[in-house]
Amino acid sequence: MSVDTAEPAARPSAPSSPGARLGSLSHAAILLILIGVAVGLTFVGFFVGSGDYTIADAWHALFNTGDPTTLEVIRNNRVPRTLLALLVGIALGAAGTIMQGLTRNPLADPGILGVNAGAYFAMVVATVTFGITGTTGYMVAGVIGAFLAATLVYFVGSRGMSGTSPEKLVLTGVAAGSIFSGIGFGLTMIHPKSFDTIRSWQVGTLDGRGWPEVSAVWILILAAAVLSMILIPYLNGLALGDDRAQALGIPVRRVRLAGFVLLTVLCGTATAALGPITFVGLMVPHVVRILFGPDNRWLLPVSMVVGPIVMVGSDLVARVATASELPVGMVTAFIGAPVLIALVRRKGGTGE
Repeated sequence: MSVDTAEPAARPSAPSSPGARLGSLSHAAILLILIGVAVGLTFVGFFVGSGDYTIADAWHALFNTGDPTTLEVIRNNRVPRTLLALLVGIALGAAGTIMQGLTRNPLADPGILGVNAGAYFAMVVATVTFGITGTTGYMVAGVIGAFLAATLVYFVGSRGMSGTSPEKLVLTGVAAGSIFSGIGFGLTMIHPKSFDTIRSWQVGTLDGRGWPEVSAVWILILAAAVLSMILIPYLNGLALGDDRAQALGIPVRRVRLAGFVLLTVLCGTATAALGPITFVGLMVPHVVRILFGPDNRWLLPVSMVVGPIVMVGSDLVARVATASELPVGMVTAFIGAPVLIALVRRKGGTGE
């Protein structure tokens, strides 16, 4: 669904004062540092993991030299899973920012629209009905389920005299998510084999993910991430409220629909690839607001940098924290919960 290309009547003004220009320069410096951290963690991900492989072994394997076992572990395990963590981080960081902007709710999370539950339900149905067990089949079923759930939520949430509103979308998403989750869990109880097949996906893990998963999601995630930049001035307008945004010439309903489609693509592909990853889409925009403020000109693109930092860093912790590798979804929950508690305490303490 296309968005009107006409510019809103009022855009956030560019910095004009020396202090504002200095603030923008410092923001640019912080962004460059964050990009450097993301790139550095990505390269560390190529060299760190289970197995007695030295940095030299990993380096040679990256250039297709060394023994076959090392090549298999480095090139077909560590490299694709690290790139997949980076892509999922981009997707969840962008989806969380868009979701919070569309609903004007700082506690909104992409999963609140029922996307995760829809993906889970479709994967269970695919396993029980069609006997699908492969990763590619799971991803196809998960993306389809995420789209169907999101479409249902938007259709129901936009009915009525008041049309689409953030409150209706959130309430509809919570209700639909509960229904899909309940039916999905019920099917796994009736068919225990399907539960055994899908349980590793439920906890959100990068273990066993490789180039097929990267090939399946990278185009969708990067295309949706780039297209989401078009929404930046409109999200800033929506922050003023629907009435004021309409008065400024913003097509509120079309913007909300376009944003809804984009965050569904982002969150649906990420969920289908790894499983439900908690707290990243909720936590990342909050962290970025502390550093850059609420302006989406900074908030959205920087969230696409901080998201990969969180995901790749969590994957590194998952690899080395214990003798047996932890699911990355468990690590993000361990990291995200304390961070959110700290953010809430900080906000309450400053009176914001």
